[in-house]
Amino acid sequence: MTTKFTLGLALIAALALPAFAQKKENDRVENSGQVMKEIMDIPDDIPQSVIDKADCVVVLPSVLKFAIGIGGSYGRGVMTCRSGDNFKGPWGAPTMMALEGGSFGLQLGGQATDFVLLLMSERSASSILSSKVKIGGDASAAAGPVGRTASAETDVTLRAEILTYSRARGLFAGISLSGSTLRPDNDANESLYGKKLDAKDIVLKGVVPPPASANLLISTLNQHSPKNTSGS
Repeated sequence: MTTKFTLGLALIAALALPAFAQKKENDRVENSGQVMKEIMDIPDDIPQSVIDKADCVVVLPSVLKFAIGIGGSYGRGVMTCRSGDNFKGPWGAPTMMALEGGSFGLQLGGQATDFVLLLMSERSASSILSSKVKIGGDASAAAGPVGRTASAETDVTLRAEILTYSRARGLFAGISLSGSTLRPDNDANESLYGKKLDAKDIVLKGVVPPPASANLLISTLNQHSPKNTSGS
């Protein structure tokens, strides 16, 4: 009886753990969509001329700062890109992403901070989908311009491969994330999609359709920035 009971518990756990992990990742995707919607619905946040030149967007809701040694930060979220050749199509299925690094500008103590990163070049998108990338090192980065009158044609925006933003306590601003690292979270992708998938295949090859949890994220981006104007 004891052995059967133990086996029963083990079976329940084996079935419950993947379902719990999938729900956790779906919650992250939904939260990312909510963050993106709230930001895009405010015209004085990311300038239209900037978002329209982005190939991909990374959204990291509720990044937390922790004190270990000199301090650090930890965040999980999603990356979605425009589909098709040269990133000219509609926004596609997300891949799960991880942001890690030293103390990179969370000046509000333990306050959770939302991050949005705009990838402005095919090279930066391809690099991040392939391996861990050091922001400001492997890929040039700059604090993104904010406001309706901000221009995407400034020198800093033209040079940067990644534009970085933060939102905490209602304040939205460009922020430097130099020194932190961004990488695909393939374990989270397996939990989200139910099978092992490479981040590059999800985003660039469209091997899976977007999960229902990504509806808000994708519809928000397709509504606010349906066309990629970079190079046009």
